Amino acid sequence: MRILIVEDDLLLGEGLVAAMRRQSWTADWVQDGVAALAAVKSESFDAVLLDLGLPRMDGMAVIAAMRQAQIQTPVLVLTARDQSQDRVRGLDLGADDYLSKPFDLNELLARLRALHRRAQGRTQSQLICGDIRLDPTAMLVTWRGKVVDLPRREFVLLRCLMENVGRVLTREAVMQRVYGWEDEVESNALEVHVHHLRRKFYPELIRTVRGVGYLIEARTDEATAR
Repeated sequence: MRILIVEDDLLLGEGLVAAMRRQSWTADWVQDGVAALAAVKSESFDAVLLDLGLPRMDGMAVIAAMRQAQIQTPVLVLTARDQSQDRVRGLDLGADDYLSKPFDLNELLARLRALHRRAQGRTQSQLICGDIRLDPTAMLVTWRGKVVDLPRREFVLLRCLMENVGRVLTREAVMQRVYGWEDEVESNALEVHVHHLRRKFYPELIRTVRGVGYLIEARTDEATAR
């Protein structure tokens, strides 16, 4: 997943970024509402973790502006405000979930995973394509029952493609989910990751659509049986 963290507390922001990356998620961080709105309008995220008490533009205004612009990215509001009217107003404006500070990190991560599943119309966390099983919670991949050890970016790439089986993802869309703003990316880095995944599983796993992007075919069971 690619998460946009919107938090003006430096220590908390740094801690959240580190926690997301330990989950093999891509995490980008901004510290005010104007920057948050610009980010969601220009790039694609799987979820937004949003504080309410922000400089330049309040979190409530960010939610309202996102929904007015038809940006449907799930929003989890994270705030020190504990009054029920604030929670009700945020949810009515279009927030998808609410968690008060201080919070339990494991609960926060679980809520983000649940938001992502709901946004994709899935009820279970495991992703299955033929003989490949990917467990996002345990960060575990198996093929034909055997564990396959994947570096973080290969794991993120495989997850991204498995979440969109049968759909062609543009190269730009994949890049946005695999790499954050602070990552140094070589021009052929994505192609290298795709090559490594094909080698670790089987060559037909990921199909390149020339001039567009990549996809995993909807029917991988026949390919893996070869």
